[in-house]
Amino acid sequence: MAPLNIFYQEPDPDRWLPLDRYPRKLIRRLVRGKAKPGGVMMVALNLMQGLDKLNIPYRFNDFKYIKQHPEETACIIGKPQVLFEREWKNPIVFGAGIFSHPVECPDLLTRYPNIKRVLVPGNWMQKMFEPYYGNKVTAWPTGIDTEKWAPVTRSEEKPVDFLIYDKIRWERDKYVSQLLNPILDTLNNQSLKYTILQYGAYTPTDLQQALAQSKAAIFLCKHETQGLAYQQILSSGLPILAWDIGGYWQDPYYYPEIKYGPVSSVPYWDDRCGLKFASVNEFEGRLHEFMSLKNKGLFSPRKYILENLTIEKCAADYINIVQATKAY
Repeated sequence: MAPLNIFYQEPDPDRWLPLDRYPRKLIRRLVRGKAKPGGVMMVALNLMQGLDKLNIPYRFNDFKYIKQHPEETACIIGKPQVLFEREWKNPIVFGAGIFSHPVECPDLLTRYPNIKRVLVPGNWMQKMFEPYYGNKVTAWPTGIDTEKWAPVTRSEEKPVDFLIYDKIRWERDKYVSQLLNPILDTLNNQSLKYTILQYGAYTPTDLQQALAQSKAAIFLCKHETQGLAYQQILSSGLPILAWDIGGYWQDPYYYPEIKYGPVSSVPYWDDRCGLKFASVNEFEGRLHEFMSLKNKGLFSPRKYILENLTIEKCAADYINIVQATKAY
């Protein structure tokens, strides 16, 4: 097949003087070291890794080529400035690294009628976008590197009962007091050993090392658009007891002016992955149920990932989406 034309860039505007983004970028690199890829960048990186595994050719950020071939599809992964700051005559597949809510650009399809598909990371986001962009919205998750995120130790040999993944971002003081601390009290009362990783304060190596020592995980997050970290945990063979409060999407940049629900902290999930609890009042009972099922070997989280979210499968799904747009 013909090479895909993939585009992804991080926004890096001038701040104080024209063109000062270039020395600022160099200074950041010298002071902080090489930038760590964020979740949206991982969408592009994992897609290209999946294409490599499928032996599918692609061009990356070849703006000169795409301008010279307006008949070819531009696969704009993100972020939005890649679309907004250039003139595109090509058919476009836009996403999944776009804005958080369509209110940011309600006239997107009027401004860019050549957009054939708008990709978002998961099903609840698709439903949130559809009133604005209709049937052009498609849920497409990025894949998980199941070779990197794989079991390395037999569960019965691990010294830690639970890895607690703490992604309590909004109203943190409230939820540490009313959710995290009671969970820790319950675990302590039952002599269950745990370690805690807080979102934004660990490296991928830290997570891999914690997974190698842990038998299971507790995932604490209000909602996820896809949830790469919990899926990396599942791929590593750990079942999850997940806090899934549901209700409204509560990004404070939008909420409560904009209300959408229900949402989920684990949008890709089935019974093989573990169990969920909606409130701290449910936690102890669900913990007992979770431990019983786990001890009976009734969870198989890695199988779920291998069937649904490998980098190869998600790359193949992306190719199918791009090819389907040619029927328009």
